[in-house]
Amino acid sequence: MDHKAPILENLFGISWFDINLANLFMTAICTAIVFFFCVFASRKLQMKPTGLQNFMEWLIDFVKNMINDTMDWKTGKVFLPLGLTLITYIFVSNVVGVATVGIVGDTLWWKSPTADATLTLTLSAMVIILTHYYGIKVKGFKEYGLDYFRPIPFLFPLKIIEEFTNTLTLGLRLFGNIYAGEILLGLLVGLGTTGVFGFLGSAIPMLAWQGFSLFIGAIQAFIFTMLTMVYLSHKVSSDH
Repeated sequence: MDHKAPILENLFGISWFDINLANLFMTAICTAIVFFFCVFASRKLQMKPTGLQNFMEWLIDFVKNMINDTMDWKTGKVFLPLGLTLITYIFVSNVVGVATVGIVGDTLWWKSPTADATLTLTLSAMVIILTHYYGIKVKGFKEYGLDYFRPIPFLFPLKIIEEFTNTLTLGLRLFGNIYAGEILLGLLVGLGTTGVFGFLGSAIPMLAWQGFSLFIGAIQAFIFTMLTMVYLSHKVSSDH
């Protein structure tokens, strides 16, 4: 696990502006995987779906049910594309580093992008910003602002703090689970390179943990998407 990250430092001459090139690379890879999978699954639509089309329709219904569980469909149907994008992209980002890693020299290029806190916190910040945008769009700026003083005005500071804690918990929860999984996989890989007995001792636990990591990746994608819908419902629904 002692590998360097490909950091592009001091971009545009700004001392604190550093970019992890591996994150950019893996984000592009995951985006391409999701895009081409969705295009391939929907390129020949049939009245009686089979194969990947059947899976995509199931996934759409799955996300639709998440929306229906948090808000009425008339209000929430506009969030269906967002939910589909989040759950597919985050799942792919969670699992691409489970089976393989890509190391050039001593630099780690291929990994799960969600194993980096910068990316997960950026995703969570984008989600929170979207909740404010849609809250203002649906309710209007004045009505949306008054919600921060309801039902008790002096709770306003706590509601402001809540916005920051929602961002941190949403992003760090995803990061922590994926990062911990990759750390353990890295330790098992290291054990497997110590000799025959190390390989035999790590092979079965590694296979088991890879299967469990796929499950964790799916669960974390679901949790992130579900919480996004919950936060959106709090902002756009009149009964919250």
